[in-house]
Amino acid sequence: MSFENLGLTPELLRALADKGYVHPTPIQSQAIPAVLSGRDVLAGAQTGTGKTAAFVLPLLQLLKATPASAAARVLVLAPTRELAAQVAESTRVYGAHSPVRVCVIFGGVSIQPQISALAAGCDIVVATPGRLLDLAQQRALRLDGVRHLVLDEADRMLDMGFIRDIRRILKLLPPRRQNLLFSATYDEAIRELANSLLVDPVAIEVAPRNAAAERVEQHIYHVPKDQKRHLLTHLIDSRQWHQVLVFTRTKHGANRLTQQLTDDGIRAAAIHGNKSQSARVRALEDFKSSRVTALVATEVAARGLDIRELPQVVNYELPSVPEDYIHRIGRTARAGATGCAVSLVAPDEAPQLKGIERLLKRTLPVTPLPALASAAKSAHAAPARPSAPVSAPRGAGQPARRPSAPAHRPGRSSANSAPRRWHSAPRGRR
Repeated sequence: MSFENLGLTPELLRALADKGYVHPTPIQSQAIPAVLSGRDVLAGAQTGTGKTAAFVLPLLQLLKATPASAAARVLVLAPTRELAAQVAESTRVYGAHSPVRVCVIFGGVSIQPQISALAAGCDIVVATPGRLLDLAQQRALRLDGVRHLVLDEADRMLDMGFIRDIRRILKLLPPRRQNLLFSATYDEAIRELANSLLVDPVAIEVAPRNAAAERVEQHIYHVPKDQKRHLLTHLIDSRQWHQVLVFTRTKHGANRLTQQLTDDGIRAAAIHGNKSQSARVRALEDFKSSRVTALVATEVAARGLDIRELPQVVNYELPSVPEDYIHRIGRTARAGATGCAVSLVAPDEAPQLKGIERLLKRTLPVTPLPALASAAKSAHAAPARPSAPVSAPRGAGQPARRPSAPAHRPGRSSANSAPRRWHSAPRGRR
């Protein structure tokens, strides 16, 4: 099947051709006709399956068939700044040959440019809930003209505590509208929201519920917590990973690991909620352009990042919520590509691993630690006794010894350098 079979207009087909897209993904082939028919839609699909185009393309076509107005006619709610920016950019790309005005609204940046953009007129508003309510309270945004509402990554919005904001926003919208709800996972909260929001929806599910992306190769390493950083550095070096997305649980942990990787000579950057929007955009662009090898992220980035052909994802720490594991590893193997997800599991993370395996309904394969791991374990458990007396301090009547080569390297290791002992103790104070 091609996009032409879905009844899209020549302008949209031309935009798709400009990007080299010919065949729709399963979610697109099912959702596009349903949205064009005007029905409410409840869609479940793994991340990376093309959900954005599945609602943007038909909504652009529906907008063309209705008269323009002073108020926005389409509202897309997204959980994070990154996802909102991604959806807005995709809308501009697909609407390149259509007279559509797109405004993206999120916090963490100045509100005045967003007010100015809305005042100039907007057909599609893509927004995070909090900033949208701020603008609505300031009467800078009219929602009475919304005819199509999209909740993108609805489960993530509920996880982040946006349900009250969503309900407040729904009260500001006209009662008669088309509602589209897209979610990667389902639970009772999502079902309750869907039942209260959708009217006789078309249900679309293109992957098993709560399943990880099938094309992701998954591996588990059992490793002590204090050895994780050294194992990660070893994997990046020895396997020559050029682009790896690393997930931590906390913002402080992301900052600390970024500094440690940098000390190990690996180009690293952190992205999390405490970073300014400009810093997050810069880190992401550096990562996409390979100026940064390791992008260390908290859960805020689990859904909002769209990185084509990302080969590696590492769970440096397992998430507390099993469903978040699915979202994390879904950053790789997108749009038909393959990928690999590696999880570094400390002994105290065994309960989280069991929860993930219960969700996936299978046991994840355990990969033996690299060859140096056995030496690391032995050294960590019982350090070897020195075979010769410790030399006297300098100036005590004997020449100083030449210092031995450090266990770490100041920069990236060369082909002639000795293998790194990834279990060596951290240097200095972090």
